[in-house]
Amino acid sequence: MSPDVLRAFPWIAAALIALVLGLWRPRSLHWIVLGAVLLFAAFNAAAGIYVLSNFSDSRWSPDGEAPLSAPSLSETPLVGEFLVPLDSALEGVVGGVNDFRSFQQALPIALDFLATSGWALLVSFPLVILAAGLSFHTAQRRKADFRKYRATVDSLKEELEQIKRQISSGSIGATALPIGDAGTDTLPEVTRR
Repeated sequence: MSPDVLRAFPWIAAALIALVLGLWRPRSLHWIVLGAVLLFAAFNAAAGIYVLSNFSDSRWSPDGEAPLSAPSLSETPLVGEFLVPLDSALEGVVGGVNDFRSFQQALPIALDFLATSGWALLVSFPLVILAAGLSFHTAQRRKADFRKYRATVDSLKEELEQIKRQISSGSIGATALPIGDAGTDTLPEVTRR
């Protein structure tokens, strides 16, 4: 994955997941946006960690510079056989320098990902407060609706009990029964035989 694709991946993945979840659960859009921002932060942090753990990869070097190589001292005429131990030491030093150069080239890219992740986390704090406020408001509205429906059910139960008592007492003659909020509806007179 090239650095440009790696930079675009968190944006595309977070937007795609937010879009799919937004279509699936449109009522909890505030939580989906918060989740997408947190997912974006996690993807960027993972990309930064990936770059740091693979710092010796040539993708992070800006110009595709080749690593340094140590000259062979063992091929020196006359004294080359005495310099063989220096070859391995020199290769170790050059390998350390190459690792340092690779780390130096990968560090700005990793810090860019980690900084983007930090900004996303910073943006998520107000989103958490907003999402919690919206959820609290929705819960309060649902409680009020439930209380209203419960009051309606209790009122209908009371009216049903009154109707049952009138039917059982046999005084259903010309009495007007309350039906809903109309108040003017009456049952037709029942003639006794």
